[in-house]
Amino acid sequence: ARGFSVPLQRPADCGADRYFDSSRLACAPCGAHQRQSAGGSSCECEPGYRMVSSNGGFSVTCEKCPENMSGVTQDGWNCITCPRGLTSKGNCKCPNNEILVERSLDGVLLDEALCIHCNGSEHSFSASDASGSRCVRCEQTFIQVSKSCDCNSPNILTGGLCFLAHEGLPPKGVAAVRFAQLGVTLASAWFLKNLQSSAFACWLHSNLTACQALGNMCVMNMNSLSSSSTDACGLFQYIFVSTARVGIIHSIPYWRPNLPWLYYGDQPGLASQVLEKNHFPTTFTFKGTDKDVKLKFIAASFDAAGNFLKWQSLEGGLLQLCPDTQTKLDAAYVFGTTYQQNCKISVSKILWDFANPVFYDLFLEYNGGNGQQHLWAVPVLNLNLQYNEKFVNQGSNMNNWLLTRRFFLVDALSGKENDLGKPPRVIRIASKITISIRLVSHTQRGTIYPPLITVAYTDVLVQNPETQSVMVSFAVSYEMNQREAQIQTDIALGVLGGLAVLWSLLKTAGWKRRTGSSLIDLQTVFKFLLFYAGDLANVFFIITVGTGIYWLVFFKAQQFVSVLLPLPSQEEDFVTYIACAFSLKALQFLHLLVSQLAIDIFFIDWERPKGKVLKAVEGEGVTKSTAAPVSIWRTYFIANEWNEIQTVRKINPLFQVLAVLFFLEVVGFSNLALMDASSSLTRSSESYVAPWSRILRFGVSAALWVAIAILQVIFFAVIYERFVEDKISQFVDLCCVSNISVFLLSHNCFGHYIHGRSVHGHADTNMEEMNMNLKREAENLCSQRGLLPNTDGQTFQISISRKMRLNYDWIHETLTRKRGPARLLDSSANTFEQSTRAYNAMNKFLSSFIDHVHKEMDYIVKDKLLLERILGMEFMEPIEKSIFYNDEGHSFTDVLYYGNETTLLIFDILFFSVVDLASQSFVLAAILTYLQQEIFRFIRTTLGQKNLASKTLVDQRFLI
Repeated sequence: ARGFSVPLQRPADCGADRYFDSSRLACAPCGAHQRQSAGGSSCECEPGYRMVSSNGGFSVTCEKCPENMSGVTQDGWNCITCPRGLTSKGNCKCPNNEILVERSLDGVLLDEALCIHCNGSEHSFSASDASGSRCVRCEQTFIQVSKSCDCNSPNILTGGLCFLAHEGLPPKGVAAVRFAQLGVTLASAWFLKNLQSSAFACWLHSNLTACQALGNMCVMNMNSLSSSSTDACGLFQYIFVSTARVGIIHSIPYWRPNLPWLYYGDQPGLASQVLEKNHFPTTFTFKGTDKDVKLKFIAASFDAAGNFLKWQSLEGGLLQLCPDTQTKLDAAYVFGTTYQQNCKISVSKILWDFANPVFYDLFLEYNGGNGQQHLWAVPVLNLNLQYNEKFVNQGSNMNNWLLTRRFFLVDALSGKENDLGKPPRVIRIASKITISIRLVSHTQRGTIYPPLITVAYTDVLVQNPETQSVMVSFAVSYEMNQREAQIQTDIALGVLGGLAVLWSLLKTAGWKRRTGSSLIDLQTVFKFLLFYAGDLANVFFIITVGTGIYWLVFFKAQQFVSVLLPLPSQEEDFVTYIACAFSLKALQFLHLLVSQLAIDIFFIDWERPKGKVLKAVEGEGVTKSTAAPVSIWRTYFIANEWNEIQTVRKINPLFQVLAVLFFLEVVGFSNLALMDASSSLTRSSESYVAPWSRILRFGVSAALWVAIAILQVIFFAVIYERFVEDKISQFVDLCCVSNISVFLLSHNCFGHYIHGRSVHGHADTNMEEMNMNLKREAENLCSQRGLLPNTDGQTFQISISRKMRLNYDWIHETLTRKRGPARLLDSSANTFEQSTRAYNAMNKFLSSFIDHVHKEMDYIVKDKLLLERILGMEFMEPIEKSIFYNDEGHSFTDVLYYGNETTLLIFDILFFSVVDLASQSFVLAAILTYLQQEIFRFIRTTLGQKNLASKTLVDQRFLI
């Protein structure tokens, strides 16, 4: 690597006696009596020496001039006598208004240079040009004022022009430019040279370029006005006010003849009239011909001296400082496409590309209807404009705005202090340009208000251009008045929120009835808040999904523009609603999880001993006849099946996540979330990609989640569970085949009962007898499985009496082995024997309860009223007898994932959406959503298994 390394040297590093050799990219020494040339890439002779030969670079030969001819000609090849002295470069010099002559008319070199005076008399009116090499006609103002080429006192000489001193002239201008962001005020070389002369020429002679130049200097001073200052804008206002009687242009009161149109006026409320009183006289569509879809902006461009350059279309990136392809640059002006471009540009590139500022007056072109093209002036909101040293365009109240017309992209001219040939000390850059298009409210034909271009400038103190950079942005935004939509959202939120309060009160009342308590205590209030959190989350979810789908359908499907998407700043309320919905739904989900992990459950084994067996009595040496033991394996089997169905859902969560991600990223539904008018699912890699709309992202993803979930539910309910596998129904059937019932309490006095008592009497049998029993049942040769005779009803909602609950708790205290007075327990028995006796006692108690043995704790079976089913509560209180409500479905799934699919699905959707809105990545959202599903499923399975083991006395080691 060292063999291919070269030192870095620049021309400025070479010094006075060396030059930069471009072939070697290094400095090389000049010859004798030579020095570095102005360009730095060659050598030239020192003063007093002439060139004898020169082949470029160091190939220069110099010879000293004789004493009587000490000067060198302008071309450096000859020596000559200089009667008027020498310049610092050793050339002859002449006084002002004289020209240097070194050769005769036929090119013969003179022995002595001549200084010829230019004839400024009436017949010639000539003076030397800027280079001092020829006589030209002197400036017209000199001739008009003094009838000569001299501008003697009391006449005024400024900017190379001569003016007659008299009353009524504009006041003396302050040639200063204020850079407010840096707190710097500079005496601009450009202003010193041209400000006063431009003001005088504009005022006295109505000179068009002078008036334009004066206006440009006002624009370079940020159009800032002050009642006490006579800067560029003060002089412009002086002339503008003084020419009020000369008329106006194009019936526009702010546009005077010969003057540029810089301001709209400073009357309060004028900005709102300009921007909202009149509609733009044409309509736009999303799907139509090019003339209806594109915004045809056109700008009149001027240089700093006030010369008109040309009309320029904004297409092609005229105002976009960031480089990009032609297609992407032109996408900024496709109607309905929100455009955003950001980049960082080095100061050195800015100085190179924008050495001379260009000023623009922006218009929007449209067809006047009679074939004549017309222009609509586009107002400018300059955020840096100051009025009496106060920024007036910073707030959102447009009544206080002061609109202007002319703007520039880069000003590297006004920041030059002393010499216009030197780099500027300060440059001013349009770092943020935004074109705002506002839709007229209640329009159905794509009518818009006049566009507004907002410009924010950044002042940069030039220190090291190579390392300094500036962040710039260009944007085109579309907006409409969202007040009506916000009012409708607030109304919906208020109405649905009120209904949620009533619904939560009903839920709380039902919960109080099911807990067997009538007191309103702190727990009741807390429970109401939990119910209300879940219901309010549903309200927020409904509103946000409805809003997202509304904007998705109506914005993307419209032909004539009637709605526009909310701006990112207007989406904050929507994002807040999603955050609230997620937070409240997460609270409801955790409440659901805790409730399911705390249920009371017991498996009632109806199997009875078949015969007796002989059993030796330990320690007594005798054999006694005892009842044959009943196998526990059926209970273990049912417990394992219950454990498996705890987290079964109505949909496949993994397929749900993958399907949503497939449609979003592979099929291309994510492209519908872009802030443009296109409804295509595919985009070219060369086309511009608009920013994402958070509302559309949520609308698209939520719509896909809901649609795919509905299809999954239909598929599983209609096809899979009917023809392949229905785990819930199979569990009920399995209970009946196993001769085991399930008694579970989700509340203190409310729960569910699955009647699994076998119609054959026994389930501990061999395969032949089991198949025979099933065959008899299929041929209706035995009784039906229902709790009541001649019925098939096996599942019930149960509302038990307080007495029944007290007896259950008394036995359960022993079952849990955690509580219970010592006098009730046999101190000599071990824990296992105590638990076994408690299990048998609970099994005997519940089986006898089902068989109506306890008349003081009996129950009745009845159907629920329709209103009870709708409200999810029971009107009758089980005071003396418990109530078994016929359950046409499988309501016991309320204590499983299966019966709470809506809550789980909404939580998944909101979790996915929150992650996506935070990361703007559907892939990351899908991954994290699946992970949280698995994490909570693991928690639900693990803790649910522990609860099952503790409540049913099933050894956890047998739960697999």
